[in-house]
Amino acid sequence: MATSKYKAQIPFRTKGQTTCTHHRRRQLDHYCEECQVPVCIKCVSTVHKSHPLCDLSEITPQTKQDIQSFIDKTEKVDLVQIDQYITSTDEQLKDNASIFDKLSKQVKIQTNKLIEDLDLLAAQTLSLYKQMEEDNTKLLQTYKQDLEMYNTQLKQQVKECKITLQRGSDIHIYDTGHDIQSTVTLPVEPTTGTASFTPNQNPQGSLEQAMGEVNTLGQGQSQALKGQDRLVGSSAEQRPYPTQQRSESKGRKHSTKQRSKRRSKGTQQVSSPLYALFYEAVILEEWESQCYITSVCPTTDGQVWTSFRNSDILTLLDRNGTVVQVVQHNTRITDISLSPTANALWVCDKGNNITELVAGRLVQRFSTKEEPECLCITASNHVIVGMSEHISKFTTKGKLVRTSLTAGTGKPLVCTPYRISECPVTHNVTVADWDNRHDGGEGKPHVVIMDIDFKKLYVYGGEVQHTHQSASQSEGGPLNPFGVVYDSVGNLVIADNNSILITSYRGELLRIIHTHDSFCTQAVGVDKEDVLWAASEDEGVKLLQYISV
Repeated sequence: MATSKYKAQIPFRTKGQTTCTHHRRRQLDHYCEECQVPVCIKCVSTVHKSHPLCDLSEITPQTKQDIQSFIDKTEKVDLVQIDQYITSTDEQLKDNASIFDKLSKQVKIQTNKLIEDLDLLAAQTLSLYKQMEEDNTKLLQTYKQDLEMYNTQLKQQVKECKITLQRGSDIHIYDTGHDIQSTVTLPVEPTTGTASFTPNQNPQGSLEQAMGEVNTLGQGQSQALKGQDRLVGSSAEQRPYPTQQRSESKGRKHSTKQRSKRRSKGTQQVSSPLYALFYEAVILEEWESQCYITSVCPTTDGQVWTSFRNSDILTLLDRNGTVVQVVQHNTRITDISLSPTANALWVCDKGNNITELVAGRLVQRFSTKEEPECLCITASNHVIVGMSEHISKFTTKGKLVRTSLTAGTGKPLVCTPYRISECPVTHNVTVADWDNRHDGGEGKPHVVIMDIDFKKLYVYGGEVQHTHQSASQSEGGPLNPFGVVYDSVGNLVIADNNSILITSYRGELLRIIHTHDSFCTQAVGVDKEDVLWAASEDEGVKLLQYISV
């Protein structure tokens, strides 16, 4: 359809229309060379006055030639190329299926072989243990029988001695005295076989060597567009991602932000151990929240309680981000925690109150002398509250049970607690400590792991091995723990800047399971299915599934 460069003032002519859009019933039998549109005879003195014109029939031969050239080129070149591309793609589809089918079979064969080898090794070890057990049993049973026989002989000898003392003659007493000089020898205790077993706590390296190495060739966006550039009339232009205006929320002003998208850059060769392919978290759900989130508490029915630090609103969301319930508090909230046994939501606020959500409203349970920064409800139904320079454990009625002490250097064991979590396996307590100087810290945020008596066990300060590094963490980069939470097997999940890490219960980095492009993760929570809920500062919420080790 021909268009005019004056389309802001002149209406469009529909394709096939033979009459003028300005002068109805007038036939389009002229052509404006300046505007490149068909016009009627009346347009010569009005809309297209002083424009160079010609009869429409005069440009028909050239237009026919252009159309014929397009047909010839398209049929002889472009369509032939496209057919070749289609044929080539069909072959690639077949090869693709065949290649990965073979790779899958190889992986399964290797996996089954390793399973068989492990089963054989386990059977051999168990057989050795069984044989040692039987040998030890025989030795101990024989030793027991000898002891019982020795016991009987001694008792009989004592009995005879008593009778001799009572009514024995001189010769009897002499014989008995002689007999006790040559008593029966005590049986010698046998030496039994011993065995031990020390599990490999970090079998990843062994698994890598045993399973083999996988090489993948990732196809980037630039490569994918290269084929399109060869097509006539196609465009490899990339559309920009639209910016999204955020709404204003209480206590915080939102600015226009552009969500960064991860894009591959060309083709790159990747060589990694096979087990590592399954360590990256899979995104199950992803949506944008209607409000900012700094605390998340997944419930047992697939929903999640959320709050924004220093806001007075609690929001219950479903798995898709839809608001289910809103609870208004009478003061600003600092943190929330869900009881692992009663599934009740607890809240600490700027008014030094510890409250529990009951029937849709917050009921005060007790108050603290200092402002609470965070809290955690334990499996034993205690309330651990983080305050400046310490954490304290209370009963649900507010009775103080225990308080963290200072370290050996005089520095508080916990300076600026920001998040607290209890391990469901060991019941150790972990604190994300921002270590602010005005709280007696050194300005070095870290994660401290304590036992149930608040005695320091381990400290993780962000140490990242070379094999675990991501773009967000340079070697020796500072840790910024915005969130800590344990999964069901006792692994600790840490939200650090724009990465999500997993450490062991000993504070050793296991791996990085997820990395954001540019936004920090503000809060993390794990539900009963070990699905990780992660909320970032751009209001994005992701539900991540990862493999625990």
